[in-house]
Amino acid sequence: MKRTHHCNELRIEHTGQEVTLCGWVHSRRDLGGVLFIDIRDREGRTQVVFDPSLLPNEVFESAASLRSECVIMVKGKVRTRPEGTTNPKIATGEVEVVANSLDILNRAEVLPFPVDDPQIAAQVSEDLRLQYRYIDLRRPEMARNLRIRHNVATATRMYLDEQGFIEVETPTLFKSTPEGAREFIVPCRLNPGLFYALPQSPQQFKQILMVAGIEKYFQLARCYRDEDLRADRQPEFTQIDIEMSFIERKDIYNLIEGLLKRLWKVAIGIDIETPFPRISFNEVMNRFGIDKPDTRFDLELIDFTDIFKDSGFKLFANIVSEGGVVKAMNAKGLACATQGQMDAINEIGKNFGAKGVAWIKVENGVWNSPLVKFFSENEKSQLQKKLNIEDGDLILFSAGPWLQACEILGRVRLYCADLLKAQGKLNIPSNKFNFLWVVDFPLLSWDKENNRWYSSHHPFTAPLPEDIPLLLSDPKKVRGQHYDIVVNGVELGGGSIRIHQPDVQKTVFEEVLKIPSDIVKARFGYMLEAFKYGAPPHGGIALGFDRLVAMLCGTPSIRDVIAFPKTAKGTCLMTGSPGNVDAKQLRDLHIEVKLPHKETIKKVN
Repeated sequence: MKRTHHCNELRIEHTGQEVTLCGWVHSRRDLGGVLFIDIRDREGRTQVVFDPSLLPNEVFESAASLRSECVIMVKGKVRTRPEGTTNPKIATGEVEVVANSLDILNRAEVLPFPVDDPQIAAQVSEDLRLQYRYIDLRRPEMARNLRIRHNVATATRMYLDEQGFIEVETPTLFKSTPEGAREFIVPCRLNPGLFYALPQSPQQFKQILMVAGIEKYFQLARCYRDEDLRADRQPEFTQIDIEMSFIERKDIYNLIEGLLKRLWKVAIGIDIETPFPRISFNEVMNRFGIDKPDTRFDLELIDFTDIFKDSGFKLFANIVSEGGVVKAMNAKGLACATQGQMDAINEIGKNFGAKGVAWIKVENGVWNSPLVKFFSENEKSQLQKKLNIEDGDLILFSAGPWLQACEILGRVRLYCADLLKAQGKLNIPSNKFNFLWVVDFPLLSWDKENNRWYSSHHPFTAPLPEDIPLLLSDPKKVRGQHYDIVVNGVELGGGSIRIHQPDVQKTVFEEVLKIPSDIVKARFGYMLEAFKYGAPPHGGIALGFDRLVAMLCGTPSIRDVIAFPKTAKGTCLMTGSPGNVDAKQLRDLHIEVKLPHKETIKKVN
């Protein structure tokens, strides 16, 4: 059973050759008693002709009995397709194989959904596709995604190897560090009552590798988070994990820009421009209202705080007097928004704790809004000038605490962009990729519920050197050496320069984050101990590999670029996991399972 060529290989120059092809029946057509069967393997497909005048009856009858996805081996001679019958949609479309023998290697039952029709397959429910994932992966679109994933992984390894990095595997059985996201816990049979945790990232291990003198580490790391799922999140995922010693932030920027330039070229043949813009967290929030902005379109936020500080519109004036801000944006051409769409915009404001979103519709030269009567001529003039207001525009306002006002209009901006795209008023080319770095994040964020500071990134992020004196006196002003890489509104990854001084790290843990010293010792004692023996300055980054590949494949869901993903409920429909374990396994692990009473479950739901 030796095939001579794959199904995307034959060309005119092979005409007259005897060949053997193996693969799946992609489609079959009966034209005037002659059978035309497309045979497909992972590389592509080739048309095979079964002519009853050239074949024994039993061979032709076997061919006639084939249905889609039967596995076959065909032998025959290559010939040029008759004039007018070429197929420019496939690479082998100028030739066909005239069969002289057929072996049916395995028959297929009727499929739960078609493989050969992309339009019909696209309408199949995702649950059905995941249940029969081995069939779904036969579709050319899915095979292409996995090929791109492979090419990106290979190119990543080659690029980092060229840059002097060493690939090191870190453990996937770790210890619980509940300061981050919820973890998956693994019982340890040999130590009853103790548990491993699957790592959310190799963060602590890669920092230890820097102490160990590796200097340049990377890994395509498997990571685990027990979180609610969505299109760009899975309980297990892969990240390009990187750490370097003796560097500054600009060294990470240069490295990652070079990597992404290589990956975009290898995967989709696009040259991206470098270096990428670097925008501070404060600026990006002021302009776009989100820390992962899509800069392919305008609709930027404009600050009107100074203009409305003494406004006759008391709501704005009072908010400014209390230290808040007034922001506005021009959704150009959206004065035609329906009442339902305006209600949706208003609801965005309410979801962030505001009373809503104020607005002005400019129609037939008139500013229609209950607000306008309170505005002075100077205020209207400044709005006109800064927002470039024209007929048909929709002006939207958000007033309140700075972060809240920015976030409300940031979410409204994205909603309005979707409306404008649907109306054909905003065109964003699919092959346009706007990269940028977001830098100078706040090191800390305030947790109102627990009345304490917590790390905006993670507790190993170093503050800017000039801000270290503020750690205890004014934590909210401390900026971290944290950076995110963003493209088209998607955060591809993030990282930071790390704290490498044990005394500074201990201060952050105990005095800033208020983690009790005994817990610090239990969770991070080995790191603080390691830092005492010569930890170099170091930093790193992690890129979401699944998310990156999804963008290169042009799909919104990372499930389309993972061979065997989980559903939104964290289940695998193909294998039926998670599943039960027997009583003996639980006894060996010293575990007793207590399920909630059915009535309790009903109340929770």
